[in-house]
Amino acid sequence: MKKLTKKSSIILYGCSGLGVNMLNLIVGSYLCSALLVGGFVDHIESWTYLNRDLVIAGLWGGLIVAAKIIDGLIDLPLSHFVDNLKAKWGKRKTAIVMGFIPMIAAYLLFLVPVDPTASILNTIWFGGMLLVFYTAYTLTMITYYATFAEVTEKPEDISLLSNTKSVCDVAYFSLGYALVPAFVSMGINIRIVALLFLPLSLTMLIPLFTLKENDGQQPSHKPQAKPSFGKSLMFTLQDKPYIKWLCTLFVMNIGLQLFLSGINEYFSTTGLNMTFIMASCFVPVPLTILLYNKVTRKFGLGVAYRYILLVYSLGMGLMGLCRFIPDGLLFPFAIGCSLIVSFSIGAFFSVTYCVPSNRAAARKGAGDTASSMYFAVQGLFEGTSAGIASGVILVYLKQSGHVNVLTLVVAAACMTAFALSFLLPKSITQIGKVKK
Repeated sequence: MKKLTKKSSIILYGCSGLGVNMLNLIVGSYLCSALLVGGFVDHIESWTYLNRDLVIAGLWGGLIVAAKIIDGLIDLPLSHFVDNLKAKWGKRKTAIVMGFIPMIAAYLLFLVPVDPTASILNTIWFGGMLLVFYTAYTLTMITYYATFAEVTEKPEDISLLSNTKSVCDVAYFSLGYALVPAFVSMGINIRIVALLFLPLSLTMLIPLFTLKENDGQQPSHKPQAKPSFGKSLMFTLQDKPYIKWLCTLFVMNIGLQLFLSGINEYFSTTGLNMTFIMASCFVPVPLTILLYNKVTRKFGLGVAYRYILLVYSLGMGLMGLCRFIPDGLLFPFAIGCSLIVSFSIGAFFSVTYCVPSNRAAARKGAGDTASSMYFAVQGLFEGTSAGIASGVILVYLKQSGHVNVLTLVVAAACMTAFALSFLLPKSITQIGKVKK
């Protein structure tokens, strides 16, 4: 694999996943919620498909959990498939195309109910499309993430690539959580909004023109034998520092995904303008992430990670008090909470790219593992925790009428992750620390 040596090339490569991630956000945060009217107060006819329930709530919640868990489990065989794929065009580029096309097809089919009522047929249909979408999305993105350690030469390049990806994450989150509510408030149905953002997925074409693989040429040296799936998996699972990292990530991700999945329902209960609030969360992030990077360089990832967990918990906890604030003070109070959240939210994404890339790069000298397996195992933990957040906790809050306590649950999850972070070893906590 040819290395990216220019900063401009690394930055451009870090922008590749922006559009595909945007589609994933729309599916997970908007389209899944749009199948049930529970939790919505304003603009119900635009937030939902047909202004009525289209799925059976209990069964739908179970299918979301199943799809998320399967999405996490399928990371493992898909990563092995990607690492051992043989293609003249290049295994990474071929795998991206193999995931991208069915992902777009499933995204479009998810917009079409087969029954205008809350039927079992509809529920199974959307559950099936959700599974296809997540599987294809996983194949696309796990291939892309696997190249982070392959296209970079040194840890500084991995950090630049990870930070660029996190800034792009902030960009699509800003678009998703600021523009989507604005469109909906203008009376544009969420399905039409989903189509408006579809062209952004073309950013995933960047790796197809950037990656320089063997492309069918014979290597000048004898290639190393590829490890078996079981050997690659066990090698990753035996990385005890990484497993400790995944445990705290699991709990943190429950909180993060719960907020991102239920954000439109939560703000629907407060009477606040979601566009302005979320803009306050995401617009300052390119600046606030500089503080996170400064903390990381001085103290290491451990201190920086605890810092963002504390800040996020504080912002979420205060936001949970919105219903007790007088109307005249409610809007500035909510803006203040959002600005607090902005000091952490972008860094959450950077750390999830940085840790597996660094662990894979640090251990690749052993010669018997593949970088994508690190992201695959992390994807299993993230998928399971996301399923618990959106398929169990959020559905319960919606059906029981307790969406207004959502941010407090988020804060509790992040504080639990903060406590677990003290179990992380130095090989994790010292990542990114610049020695004098």
